[in-house]
Amino acid sequence: MINDDPYLWLEDVEGEAALAWVAERNAETDAALASGAGFASLKQRLLEVLDAPDRIPYVSRRGDFLYNFWRDAAHPRGVWRRTTPEQYRTDDPRWEVLLDIDALAAEEGTKWMWAGARVRRPDCDRALVRLSRDGGDAVVVREFDLGGRTFVEGGFQVAEAKTDIGWIDADTVFIGTDFGPGSLTGSGYPRTVRRWRRGTPLAEAAPVFEGEERDVAVAGRHDSTPGFERDFVVRSMDFHHSETYLLTGDTSLVRLDVPDDATTYAHREHLIVHLKSDWLGHRAGSLLAFGFDAFLAGDRAPEALFTPDARTALAGHAWTRHHLILETMHDVSTRIEVLAPTSGSGWVREALADVPALSAVTVVDTDPDVSDEFFLDVSGFLQPSTLYHGRIGGDTEILKEAPSRFDTAGLTVEQFFAISQDGTEVPYFVIGPDHAPTGPGPALLYGYGGFEVSLTPFYGAVTGRAWLERGGTYVIANIRGGGEYGPGWHRAALGADRARAFEDFAAVAVDLVARGVTTAAMLGAAGGSNGGLLMGAMVTRYPELFGAIVAQVPLLDMLRFHELLAGASWIAEYGDPDDQADREHLRALSPYHRLTAGRAYPPLLLTTSTRDDRVHPGHARKAAARLRELGHRVLLHENTGGGHAGAGDNEQAAHNNALMHTFLWRHLSPQAPPDPSALG
Repeated sequence: MINDDPYLWLEDVEGEAALAWVAERNAETDAALASGAGFASLKQRLLEVLDAPDRIPYVSRRGDFLYNFWRDAAHPRGVWRRTTPEQYRTDDPRWEVLLDIDALAAEEGTKWMWAGARVRRPDCDRALVRLSRDGGDAVVVREFDLGGRTFVEGGFQVAEAKTDIGWIDADTVFIGTDFGPGSLTGSGYPRTVRRWRRGTPLAEAAPVFEGEERDVAVAGRHDSTPGFERDFVVRSMDFHHSETYLLTGDTSLVRLDVPDDATTYAHREHLIVHLKSDWLGHRAGSLLAFGFDAFLAGDRAPEALFTPDARTALAGHAWTRHHLILETMHDVSTRIEVLAPTSGSGWVREALADVPALSAVTVVDTDPDVSDEFFLDVSGFLQPSTLYHGRIGGDTEILKEAPSRFDTAGLTVEQFFAISQDGTEVPYFVIGPDHAPTGPGPALLYGYGGFEVSLTPFYGAVTGRAWLERGGTYVIANIRGGGEYGPGWHRAALGADRARAFEDFAAVAVDLVARGVTTAAMLGAAGGSNGGLLMGAMVTRYPELFGAIVAQVPLLDMLRFHELLAGASWIAEYGDPDDQADREHLRALSPYHRLTAGRAYPPLLLTTSTRDDRVHPGHARKAAARLRELGHRVLLHENTGGGHAGAGDNEQAAHNNALMHTFLWRHLSPQAPPDPSALG
């Protein structure tokens, strides 16, 4: 297929010409935004929030210890550490530092970033530590001795790749990684699952399963629950469809006969299935429980643990030793309850905690193999986090409370519903001052609308300091494509129907103006990744509704996304540009291909990262180049590290946020002084 894109050279991520061009754009952006009065002080205030020593150190229990990863001013790359439950209860716990990422980076001369660890259960004596080079999704893996606080010489080690690895036993792991030609899918993820034994070369790891090149990924999983040890293989054909196999013996596979758009897993004697489409008389969004052995024997009579309705969806769930904790959303506000299996049949349920209206509750951690312990976090837009600890059937206590980070005097939280183009009600949250006595003011509208991701209430200290304290209003739109009302809400904006998400966001923008919250000239919009696609759509489809727009690590070229890095894994969400049946709607959706000189666009700030190996930085680069060619107002900031997050440490995150909010306030606030030097 002939491609006449004149800016393909900007897809050369680390090409000399491309990086020189990026350096010029970064210099323009810094001159326009970072050199003005107030930028340094705003950045410092945001960094204070991100580095605050009195943040809640959230933990995960592994055996006798509580583990935490922590960044602050003294440890910008962070430390992996642990403490005991007794110490964690104190105001100033004593932490045992296991791994100092700053020290490791300095010692090895590599910009390492923490990418997580898998601790071996049930002994909890070793871990498979994942380290990312400057924030990319590709990682190196090294075995770590928790007792000795050191990497294991001659232990499991894997070179940089998008590796999937997990423990089977003390001397064996499941692994999928780059074994050379043919071992990765078209999306760049593992195509094979292998069993690797300690002391043997990685190249000799025994094959267990091989997927297709067109698949997204395959993975092996070991369930180490005592008395219920099992091995599984998961084949992800695309982002929304997968097959799960029970591994019997070394290579014999038994497929679990559930719909391929459902998610399924084993928990002790249960097989749990979360439906994305109707099945066995149960509606999409239901959570079902079967007896695992009975299901394999042909039983198809599940118990429904959760059944959705038109306004309620499942937000998440977590097991304790004897119970199941359900997180549900009703009109995007969270509720939580606990279920317990009875000695006969059925489950009993009761509320676990009272959650304030327009707030969110999240299960932080449980210890499902051992106890009915749980950690819960409760927060709201104006309510800092409170961390609760308890045991089901016992007392619940407050363990930690985060202090307020910004002035909330005069601020309120409200929820409204806009009417989209096809008549659908679209919920959105408004956080800010009462505009009745003062009239419209600057407002920032945020959205995502994809991959069944839900935007629920949260305490945003950075937004509070950078936007709300200035008098701005912050708005979150719960548009279709997300998961706020379950699978149907997501499915409504899939593929050729993606424009519904755009219409929903535009409807919220119109409703904000109609309610007197803001005006089009004072309304800004922001979104990242898939939300960056949404921002591109606002620029090209609804430019008259906004005074300024920020698109972070955006997806913008919808005819080449599948050829760039992990892009092929999103074909199930958007469509396949190589399929003529999809190409027509993808061209219509593609912001990059809709750019024109004949229409006025609001000022645009694009941000990306050279080290983003998920959404290619070429999307933002090419859009900036095309907009410049057409004579539009655009700024580009490309961080050299940070991966898809866009920032590798708190200083970079503070800088990026200060750039965004300075840009928006300058264009949206009627009190902001004019700055003729600002290219944006």
